[in-house]
Amino acid sequence: MDTLLAMVEGFMYPNEVELQWSVLIVLYPYITGLVAGAFILASLERVFNVEAVKPTYRLALLTALAFLVVAPLPLQLHLGHPERSFQMYLTPKTDSAMAMFGFVYLWYLMAVLVLEIWLDYRRDIVLKARSSTGFVRGFYQVLALGSDNISPRSLEIDERLGRFITIVGIPSAFLLHGYVGFLFGSVKANPWWSTPLMPVVFLFSAIVSGIALVMLVYMVVSRLRGKPIDMRCLDTIARYLLYAFIIDFSLEMLDLIHRMYEADESFKSLDFMVKSRLFVSQILIQIIFGTLLPLGLLALTQVVRLTEMARKNIYAIAGVLTLIGIFAMRWNVVIGGQLFSKSFLGYTVYKMDFATREGMLPAIILMVAPFFILWGLIRILPPWGDDAPPSTVDTE
Repeated sequence: MDTLLAMVEGFMYPNEVELQWSVLIVLYPYITGLVAGAFILASLERVFNVEAVKPTYRLALLTALAFLVVAPLPLQLHLGHPERSFQMYLTPKTDSAMAMFGFVYLWYLMAVLVLEIWLDYRRDIVLKARSSTGFVRGFYQVLALGSDNISPRSLEIDERLGRFITIVGIPSAFLLHGYVGFLFGSVKANPWWSTPLMPVVFLFSAIVSGIALVMLVYMVVSRLRGKPIDMRCLDTIARYLLYAFIIDFSLEMLDLIHRMYEADESFKSLDFMVKSRLFVSQILIQIIFGTLLPLGLLALTQVVRLTEMARKNIYAIAGVLTLIGIFAMRWNVVIGGQLFSKSFLGYTVYKMDFATREGMLPAIILMVAPFFILWGLIRILPPWGDDAPPSTVDTE
């Protein structure tokens, strides 16, 4: 038997040579993770009363919305027939986790995120409609949905309802991204994915990436506006990023230790793949540069007294490395999980094209698009207190 296996070493079935899921499927969990993490950061101020992060509350909501709009597009491109996606609403299939994503997405987009943003901005929208003329006035009147009452009682109702929606939105954000990990973790035929910790690891890595994204966006936008950065806010965000990062790293190490202890028939194959084909993306980029280095930098700011400029530079470097590391994690899960054969005797490689439907160019466009959407949202709904419409207009 051993002689026979030696003769077929490196064998892969024909349907395994070409990967079924490309870089677009890497982007899908990555973008949804940014959405969930940004919303969790916003909830710190609204639900848990962390006043220090208030300067980024609205910015975090707009960031989540910008990325949520783009989130389903990688799947649409991968399908090739995006018009067919509406079938999940017309003929719902409740026993399909992938099909139910449409309802989870629609619930989170319309019933949670958009409604919370509208309630939070309603006063500003009404004031903007009152103080504008022409097309701008009509545009903000449409955004106000016919609402013109911004009395103290009305605004108090908005605040209470918005807080309730945020509370509902926290488990909704967990569901939005946790179910992605559930999809991978439930694939029993793939030992790289089949682990009960997969949804939890995906969830906490999403929180880490979303917090890092909002922190970087806040720093960049403040610099572009010529406004000083609120260091109390930045230090608090970095501290929560460190906490979430520690939990995420601990869960990933727990999963690794469990795999090493269990050491089933797939372990040698996966171990060889990590040491060869995934060495750069997993060991170097994900673990060393994308996890250990930013963890060390963030921990340094907690134990050593540094100047504001030094902390800003460290937070910027740690944030960029964190986003790269989380993307590498998504890459290693999606792409790495398809590089070995079902027989554990053969391996393949992933060759990414450039200007094809599932190539590098569409992936770059999909990653850049949310930032243009965020720019537009900021122009329409400024998240800064000093950009709010004047409150001298009669509110009765």
